[in-house]
Amino acid sequence: MNRLRLLFSRTILIVLLFGMNLFAQSNQIDYIITLANPEQHLVEVQIELPPGSATRQLQLPVWNALYQIRDFSQYVNWVRAKDRAGHELNIHEVNTSLWQIAGTESGALIQYQIFLDSAGPFGAQLNPHHAFFNLAQLLMYPVEARKAPMFVRFSHIPAGWRIATPLESIPDGRFRAENYDRLVDSPVEIGAFDESNFEQGGGHYRVIVDAAPGDYDMQQIVGELRKITAAATTWMSDRPFETYTFIYHFPRGPAGGGMEHSYSTAIDLSAQALKESPSFLPGVTAHEFFHLWNVKRIRPQTLEPVDYTKENYTRALWFSEGCTSTAGDIIESRAGLLDEKALLSHLGDEITELERRPAHLTQSAEDSSLDAWLEGFAYYRRPERSISYYNKGELLGMMLDLDLRELSRGTASIRELFQWMNQHYAKQGRYFPDSDGVLEAADAVSHANLHSFFANYVSGLEEVPWDDFLRTVGLRVNEQATTVGDAGFAASRNFDGPMSVVSVNPGSEAERAGLLAGDTILEVQGQPPGQDARDEIARLSPGDTLVLKVRSRRGAPREIKFNIGSRQQIVYRVQDLDHETDEQRSRRAAWLKGEAQPSSSQAHAQ
Repeated sequence: MNRLRLLFSRTILIVLLFGMNLFAQSNQIDYIITLANPEQHLVEVQIELPPGSATRQLQLPVWNALYQIRDFSQYVNWVRAKDRAGHELNIHEVNTSLWQIAGTESGALIQYQIFLDSAGPFGAQLNPHHAFFNLAQLLMYPVEARKAPMFVRFSHIPAGWRIATPLESIPDGRFRAENYDRLVDSPVEIGAFDESNFEQGGGHYRVIVDAAPGDYDMQQIVGELRKITAAATTWMSDRPFETYTFIYHFPRGPAGGGMEHSYSTAIDLSAQALKESPSFLPGVTAHEFFHLWNVKRIRPQTLEPVDYTKENYTRALWFSEGCTSTAGDIIESRAGLLDEKALLSHLGDEITELERRPAHLTQSAEDSSLDAWLEGFAYYRRPERSISYYNKGELLGMMLDLDLRELSRGTASIRELFQWMNQHYAKQGRYFPDSDGVLEAADAVSHANLHSFFANYVSGLEEVPWDDFLRTVGLRVNEQATTVGDAGFAASRNFDGPMSVVSVNPGSEAERAGLLAGDTILEVQGQPPGQDARDEIARLSPGDTLVLKVRSRRGAPREIKFNIGSRQQIVYRVQDLDHETDEQRSRRAAWLKGEAQPSSSQAHAQ
């Protein structure tokens, strides 16, 4: 009797598991991405929809990677749909990024062609050299099935090309994700890239490099990555992954920026910048790697759920982005890649950048976060209009770190704050309530009240009293008047757009040479402008010659040449106090390494 019952129970279990498996299979969404024509940058996508509703809607996101609305549907050449029997189905374009298909109750095959030639970590590109995809920029999703299991296969891959992605690979050649969000949080590199792998602290790391062989040193990159990953995971006492993938592009042309993902990052840096400023790479790497905690797991509630159809407004980017830069500095310091002199010089530069923007008196760190969606507009980026939540957020992270140490007598720091948020939010599957959540964590780890810090400097417009905070570690800020080069114009660029002239100073050499507001800058000193072109111009000295190739909105490209002028500017330098105490020196050492440090009285008591 017991054997019969056992056999019956096993039979029922097998039937249930088989049924669940069938349900899972019938519920999944299958994509085939065909690299149809690399020369023309054309990709064809097929989506297999399972049986379901008689009418389905397919959405192509308008948001991905940058806090900007970008119209990816402008690149869709055509869309077609058939049922399982091969009959054409009616397609209705609801809006520019949403398609409705009728007759899908038995399932359907949707096909479309899309043009992809947006380079960089925030783009999607196919060309004869390689393919790099942020998948949200090319994959439509069934609106009612965004949480369904997703499978993707790549077809017509040129000979010699390989695939690198943090997506799970399965034996039949496909890649799998538990839902659409996870799918599009996984960039894909396809090409004849170089790869290196290493193990560190129980984690497996893949390093993918797309660049000319002579333009980088893989051994050096891996050596720096070993130090960064060890420093970061040790600092957080956490490693929320088994495998992490670094994707690097070092093109011979304009490039710059990094994009974080839960299990990977994609970073672009021009080969010339890598050669001239090799320290930039570990800096952006430490920042993007720390994002696997702050942003991807320690995440503000206002960014969830992700809305691919419109803006997700948040006031927390000063923390999610800016304080990630604070953590990145600490990680570099702990890894031995950033010394005290360089870190304090960087701090002075960041203070100078904030103070030179008049908007720091009118726009708070929270409002800068909220207005992030305006960064695609040239006027918004002017110094009198906006500050950067990266810039002020990093500075607030440093000052908050010092305040936590002071209020807790050295026993708490920004490290304890991040670890507290990781334990109470990320590991609990919860999202934090923007600045209030950061304040809650700060109060918890310091056992003090930091409301005034947040009211004055995060949501408020109070000037940050730098010396009050820095004095606790034996430092002060010194203002210096200096003569610097003045190009006579202001220019800015969006991450994926051209560099444009925002304004031209009346009476300047730039105006006399014919430079106009609204001109697009095609070349700076004979080279296409990269992400660091503004810094390159700012480094020119009075009397130096600047050569630009520009194009007006309705004109042909033209070259203009003029000499750099001069102007007086206040710069801020962080320097030692004249008389430092042992306590200040001890706290500074702990601050630079991101470690808690008990007060001298506590140390003697121990």
